[in-house]
Amino acid sequence: MDLALLRTFVTVHRAGSFTRAAALLGLSQPAVTSQIRTLERQLGRPLFLRRARGVTPTSIGDELAHRAAPHLDALIEIAETGLDEESGVRTLHLAGPPEFTSVRALPALTPLVSQGLALRSSFVPNAEETLEGLAAGHHDLAITTARPRGGLLTSTALCDEEHVLVAAPRWAGRLGPGTLRHKGPVVLEQLPVIEVHESLPLVSRYWAAVFESRPAASAAVVAPDLRAVLECAVAGAGLAVLPRYLCERALERGEVVALLDPPVPPLRTYFLAVRTGTLALPHLARAHESLVRAAVAW
Repeated sequence: MDLALLRTFVTVHRAGSFTRAAALLGLSQPAVTSQIRTLERQLGRPLFLRRARGVTPTSIGDELAHRAAPHLDALIEIAETGLDEESGVRTLHLAGPPEFTSVRALPALTPLVSQGLALRSSFVPNAEETLEGLAAGHHDLAITTARPRGGLLTSTALCDEEHVLVAAPRWAGRLGPGTLRHKGPVVLEQLPVIEVHESLPLVSRYWAAVFESRPAASAAVVAPDLRAVLECAVAGAGLAVLPRYLCERALERGEVVALLDPPVPPLRTYFLAVRTGTLALPHLARAHESLVRAAVAW
């Protein structure tokens, strides 16, 4: 049986779509369709059922994928390892949100550099774009706030991020005790808001979780990086919702204060995603394990 046909088959099985598989393989969609039909003729059985959106494997297709995919992944590992033995360096392409990747992920991975790992990072704020880039092969490992669906990508829950409502001390002093707890939505009309986007994604999520309402305000400052949002909050530009890990030192130094301490703080979960089967590659598996181990302390 032609290994190229099996590779195309496994890619379609994981992608759930001829179109997406064609993009991943660098082939045209008609070429992928032709290869699947050739394999189906060789086996004498249909492997996929065509749907309005993508394809669904038949029971024969599922059985073939279960039996063939591990061997194809192993062959890829052998090929990749052979290339690495010539260069002596493995390169890991990591993608994720700029702040979390900078402050958390990259420092956790740097010990692997002395073991022959080269790191290349891409900062992608949007979770959907991150997963699309991973599926297309632009990245090896992705950190995202959205759990991928389908069989093409697999993910592991990495850690939860606590969000804190903060402002410079002078703003907190103007509010008075208990103001935010009882009149939270009104406060947004009194204090300037610092956010990463005009849609107020972090503030909106916080207000929905804590006050069960939507913010009735627009942003006074928009900066597409949470580190810039923090610096603006420290400088007194207004209130902001920030991950605790990012503003912890500023809180300890009194540069900002937490305006509210809800019984159940809003959380956001990060996931570590890879293309299915690629954890067979040793360098990727080591990086994945290092991040999962480091996240225990996050």
